[in-house]
Amino acid sequence: MTSASWLPWALGSAAFAALTAIFAKIGVENVNSDLATFIRTLVIVATLALILAATGEFRWPNEVSARTYLFLVLSGLATGGSWLCYFRALKLGQAAQVAPIDKLSVVLVALFGVIFLGEKLSGPNWLGVALIGAGAILVAYR
Repeated sequence: MTSASWLPWALGSAAFAALTAIFAKIGVENVNSDLATFIRTLVIVATLALILAATGEFRWPNEVSARTYLFLVLSGLATGGSWLCYFRALKLGQAAQVAPIDKLSVVLVALFGVIFLGEKLSGPNWLGVALIGAGAILVAYR
């Protein structure tokens, strides 16, 4: 795997995240945002089950370490919290405002990566983080 192999996946993630905002905004029009999140989650679980079955990548629970479980459970709880907040925000606000503020997560990931993971950012990296933060706020501003 080359160091650039992550880029197409990251671009795909961005494209799907954009579609998520648009589809979700339409989807929450006539339903409670928590129910919408539940339905979305069921679709994700079913899709991943099919992918794991098709690729033969399913693993039994005893094949996964306790540390891995701990951090995946914490990640799942954080994802659930993010989705609940995101869908509620979409229910109440405009997609073009909600999505950019949600992308302030990029700024937080950079900060958390430095604080908790010991990652290093250069001067241009910090400038980019600041510009992303300012850009998100400016796009959401009405």
